[in-house]
Amino acid sequence: MTPGSPLKTLAERLSEQSREAELYKVVDGARVRCFACGHRCPIPAGFQGVCKVRYNRGGRLYAPWGYVSGVQVDPIEKKPFFHVRPGARALSFGMLGCDLHCGYCQNWVTSQALRDIGASLAFTPVEPEQLVQAALMHRAEAVVSTYNEPLITAEWAAAVFRQAKAAGLMTGFVSNGNATEEVLRYLRPWLDLYKVDLKSFDDRRYHELGGRLAPILDSIGRIHQMGFWLEVVTLVVPGFNDSDGELKSIAAFLAGISPDIPWHVTAFHQDYKMQSPEDTPARTLRRAAQTGREAGLRYVYAGNLAGLGSLENTCCPACGSELVARSGFRVLRNRLGEQGCCPDCGAAIPGIWKSLPRPKDELDLLISRKCG
Repeated sequence: MTPGSPLKTLAERLSEQSREAELYKVVDGARVRCFACGHRCPIPAGFQGVCKVRYNRGGRLYAPWGYVSGVQVDPIEKKPFFHVRPGARALSFGMLGCDLHCGYCQNWVTSQALRDIGASLAFTPVEPEQLVQAALMHRAEAVVSTYNEPLITAEWAAAVFRQAKAAGLMTGFVSNGNATEEVLRYLRPWLDLYKVDLKSFDDRRYHELGGRLAPILDSIGRIHQMGFWLEVVTLVVPGFNDSDGELKSIAAFLAGISPDIPWHVTAFHQDYKMQSPEDTPARTLRRAAQTGREAGLRYVYAGNLAGLGSLENTCCPACGSELVARSGFRVLRNRLGEQGCCPDCGAAIPGIWKSLPRPKDELDLLISRKCG
């Protein structure tokens, strides 16, 4: 590229939408170590991390700031959060880039924008206040960072979430869960909801996707321990992670942390670079859901395929009553009150059920096992 050229690459334009990061330290000389994700990249001056969007300029780490590649208002069930204000709206926003490179990524046009020339997208400069105003205008109850991997843009998400929390909104991450203790502590004051994609229980499979299993498992335990509201999704891919043994291992791991963690098993469909195998059949999701229940998980959901019936619903684990009936992302019936108790037997259902307005200075989690 010649100096003064009116054309700039996506990477060059994105470098102008950045500011000095907070999640890093200087290692030696001009080399820095990034703490935004589990790769913990050591980055020499003039180079990028694995994510391609955090880079070392003159011994300082810079991170994305002040733009979005997409904004949309969705049902909160689409994230999916099934134990958070059923039927609520969530304003979703995303940036560009990811620390993994999954061949079946359904958001590859944003997540792989710095790796795949076919994925490059335009982006729009924006201020945090504008996103919060849009959420309020559309009567959303949450603001969620999604579409790309939000951990690698954590500083920007925190800036948006500070404004959102001040306006009484919930905040959420839709993430691959490849976190560090440092980034979770950084986010904790501003982040309420955390959805993790647990893609496999085989480290070899994670290497194929550009990551490692151990940091994701560590993060899931830490996210729960730190009090974020956690829901976990496994995209069940035929021949990749759908064996009985692997599904049992995932379910047992989650149940070992807490039997109250909602586990969503969802169907793969051919996308991006993975044009085989065939799409996940409904019988596989039913088998996965049964595996989760047998492992002791109280809330297992099978979604994004027609005809799954009650596997989309929230039922009381104590008496079996249907509490929230769903069809896709639509809530058909909701019998849970704001205290989150079964109206038939009084059992407490873990989640965030209280409606707005919410206190602006505290997280209003209703995860108690007792109801007054």
